[in-house]
Amino acid sequence: MNFPNLPESRVLIFGDSNTFGYDPADDGRYAADERYPTVLQTLLGEDWHIIEEGLPGRTAVFDDPISEGLNGLTYITPCLLSHVPIDTLVIMLGTNDSKERFACDAELMAKGIIRLAQKAAHTPCWRDQPDILLICPPVIRPAYRDLKFAREMGRDCDVKTAELAGFLGTLATANGFRFLDAEHIPGVEMHPLDGMHLTGPAHIALAGALAKMLPER
Repeated sequence: MNFPNLPESRVLIFGDSNTFGYDPADDGRYAADERYPTVLQTLLGEDWHIIEEGLPGRTAVFDDPISEGLNGLTYITPCLLSHVPIDTLVIMLGTNDSKERFACDAELMAKGIIRLAQKAAHTPCWRDQPDILLICPPVIRPAYRDLKFAREMGRDCDVKTAELAGFLGTLATANGFRFLDAEHIPGVEMHPLDGMHLTGPAHIALAGALAKMLPER
């Protein structure tokens, strides 16, 4: 497929409610100038085009028996093809895969994310060679067990997400994908109301770290 010679670098960010910008303070959404993808757009300027693809509840590979349409694996191909050409794909998933109803440990969660990235890499959406950056989400805080999404998430989500980066980083390197662990970005923190969604300042911190990871064409 031949793509138009668009001057800007095109980055698609594929994620869940943290990419969507869910704000637990009002059960709503952070404003456009507060969400990390749009903050990233502001930081990078007009030579870049950042595409937001955040969906609350999205998993890497699982069909959710409670809500349909949340499986990233079944949506990634049409998503990428609808935004061609793509220069970089950023994937930040794993939080929802830790839900108890999916009965999945951290290693299997990481393998699912890699499977998703591999499918994306073989989708004919790329301007040049595939460039995929996998972001491991920040760890769910143990306090979530007593907060608003405790029943929705189920048991041991904090344990699984704490182990995810080790498996995902190793598999990302082995498969030729770039990797960033959001847990260790200064300023990234979880909201005290639920222990699993980014605070407003955390969105800014994540955007700043992500800006340093994107290669210029």
